[in-house]
Amino acid sequence: MKRSFKRLERVLALEKQQGFQNKAVVGGIRQFATYWVDKAREEAIDETDRALVEQVAEVLNDYARMPGHDAREKAVQSILDGLARREERLGDQLPPPPSPKSPPPPPKPTAKREPPSQKAKPAQAQPKPQPDDLPTTPEPVYELPADQNVAGLQQPVTAVKGVGPKLAQRLTVFDIETIADLLQLYPRRYDDYSLMKPINRLQYGEQVTIIGTIWETRARRTRTNQVIVQSIISDGTGKVQATWFNQPWLVQNLPAGMQIVLSGKVDQYLGRPVFNSPEWEPLELEPLRTRRIVPVYPLTKGLKSHKMRDVMQTAVSQWAEHIPDPLPETIRRRQELYNLPQAVQQIHFPDTQEALHRARRRLAFDELFLLQLGMQARRQEWHSQPGIPLNVGPDQLAPFYNSLPFSLTGAQQRVIDEIRHDMSQAQPMNRLLQGDVGAGKTIVAAAAMFVAARASSQAALMAPTEILAEQHYQGLQQLLEPLGVSTCLLTGSTAAADKRQIYEQLANGEIDVAIGTHALIQEGVTFANLTLAVIDEQHRFGVDQRGALRLKGAASANGDPNPHLLVMSATPIPRTLALSLYGDLDLSILDEMPPGRQEIKTYWLKSSERERAYQFVRRQVKEGRQAYMIYPLVEESDKIDAKAAVEEYERLQGVFPDLRLGLIHGRLKADEKEAAMRSFKERETDILVATSVIEVGVDVPNSTLIIIEGADRFGLAQLHQFRGRVGRGQHQSYCLLIADGGSADAEERMRALEQTNDGFALAEKDLSLRGPGQFFGRQQSGLPELRMASLLDMAMVELAREEAVALFTQDPYLQQPEHAPLRQRVEQFWADAGDVS
Repeated sequence: MKRSFKRLERVLALEKQQGFQNKAVVGGIRQFATYWVDKAREEAIDETDRALVEQVAEVLNDYARMPGHDAREKAVQSILDGLARREERLGDQLPPPPSPKSPPPPPKPTAKREPPSQKAKPAQAQPKPQPDDLPTTPEPVYELPADQNVAGLQQPVTAVKGVGPKLAQRLTVFDIETIADLLQLYPRRYDDYSLMKPINRLQYGEQVTIIGTIWETRARRTRTNQVIVQSIISDGTGKVQATWFNQPWLVQNLPAGMQIVLSGKVDQYLGRPVFNSPEWEPLELEPLRTRRIVPVYPLTKGLKSHKMRDVMQTAVSQWAEHIPDPLPETIRRRQELYNLPQAVQQIHFPDTQEALHRARRRLAFDELFLLQLGMQARRQEWHSQPGIPLNVGPDQLAPFYNSLPFSLTGAQQRVIDEIRHDMSQAQPMNRLLQGDVGAGKTIVAAAAMFVAARASSQAALMAPTEILAEQHYQGLQQLLEPLGVSTCLLTGSTAAADKRQIYEQLANGEIDVAIGTHALIQEGVTFANLTLAVIDEQHRFGVDQRGALRLKGAASANGDPNPHLLVMSATPIPRTLALSLYGDLDLSILDEMPPGRQEIKTYWLKSSERERAYQFVRRQVKEGRQAYMIYPLVEESDKIDAKAAVEEYERLQGVFPDLRLGLIHGRLKADEKEAAMRSFKERETDILVATSVIEVGVDVPNSTLIIIEGADRFGLAQLHQFRGRVGRGQHQSYCLLIADGGSADAEERMRALEQTNDGFALAEKDLSLRGPGQFFGRQQSGLPELRMASLLDMAMVELAREEAVALFTQDPYLQQPEHAPLRQRVEQFWADAGDVS
């Protein structure tokens, strides 16, 4: 050991012997550090040494200010431990050789082998690659061994060295049972030891990883009894504070003198950089020495990060090369993708950032490609089934058009023509109709149902809630019955005697159009000749419910029920994304609003400004208008700090003693809801206090104001739906959002609503804020889970879709022998999503 490090060791040993009183050297430890650091910097032999010198210097400089005996003891012991590790790492030779006890580096991909029959040839200049060749890259390319042990991947995870029964049990939290499952547990992030930033170069707002030594950690309680843990971390260039909330155990886990890796977003507090709730783990010197990119895996109780990395490194080095690659070689070369074993190896232990990027790209492409192949299969299956052609010409729709008290928009007319054309074909229609709030989807659906009735058959419309079904029934009954089309309403609240009569009339064909909830798909419901099924707010129905309505349809030429299907969504989705998510459906978009539809002026108010909102309510009611007041809860809760409709209804009676208030929420009986809505629609009440039950389906042209309390507790799409309840008449309408902000995402939602009324723009914003998983809901959408791909990556989504369409056109159902592995992979990928056909 060099002299400066040896001297440091002797001084700290003396300080320890004297009871950490800062008297081991004249002038104290800080004075010694001033002399020592320059010598140590000269004698440091590598990057690890230099990092150790700076961290030790920072601890020594702050030694005198450390709070008490225990903190100083931990700091001294931490430095002595670091010196011991240094001596073990370097041994007696300089520069140090690779230590035989060091963990092996990430396994390199197997290089292409020469066939044994061929002799090695002298090196020659390589010919220029042809267009269908992969570009040359610094990373070697795998060639799969001939004795590929695919079956071995299905062995229990205990077959991996280091995984015993206890660890295997812990891994079941991540649904890991086999080696193949383990290889698909991808890192949740990476610490790139080649790109670490010193603290004095941190910039506000950036996501970074730093290495430092903890100077102190302490906890305090707020006035609300919340525990806040704060650590001061230094790396020799500066200090930064890290804060964690409600994790009191961190005081013991983060002692003074400990070296850690900290990852998170750099925030600002009083002009200083800080970390709020960053991720952390103890520093490992080996990856720091080798400047590696280190994977960080999800963990569970009893599973440490270094143990998880060791297990994954063993699994990847032994088994990654045995993973079969089902992607056709032509596609892989055309898209310049890694082969699958190489991608798996590099996603776990990347050699470079470029290799990590390419591994992610391959795995993301696979997921989107498999998603699209499944969509193409469903589309092909649907269109291969015989349908029930309904030959109703444009002139036969004239009575419907003439009965409308308004003119259709160009978009409505275009979509009706698309639907009428689909319904006249020998294949069943399978169409998605989407449009913004108030774009007129119901009129389009009414035209489709009129087509079915004109063809002497039946139609059914299924809505997710009773109140929405009731609203649809009222509108469609007024529209269709004067044209000779009989209608009925069937919900869970329909009286038993009425249900029996409806069942009989549906079975004998007396009723042309049925509107209802999931009651339409109950076992006792049969239709005489159901040729059109309409599903409103389709994302709110499960896969089985949508399929059950199809099975009520009339039999086609092959004897199977194949009604035409129209699904409607008021949640606008960007077109490219809609084509990918619903690739089995034809897409119609109502991109034109009816004339006279005014922009709703939206304002975000803080709770302290609530009285201003109440004054505005009074002015609107005085002018003859009506208002909604929306609350996130039905009744107050001890667990949720939010206003509730029932309690606020009672309180508002005192705020507006001269006004008439109504109340509606999901716990009321159907007839009570109907009475509350009817009173509001007929202007018997001035203010309707409600929960989210009025999100859809309510049309009261005289309502011009909606106040949404606790607006930060609703999603962006839901807030836009609420806002759509007003602005349906001739008067200017307003939406007031009352919230104190809360999270940064909540504030972004408020600002987005203030800035635009465009549902498609808000949908894209909602997607970016919540992510596709929360936006669509996997169980509702019937889609497989995506681990690596993002549905927001439009370019990759479109790329995968183009390749899937091309392959499916060439080989429908992937029947060619070379596509058999791919077909099996598609089936496996879709297995947990359920059958949505």
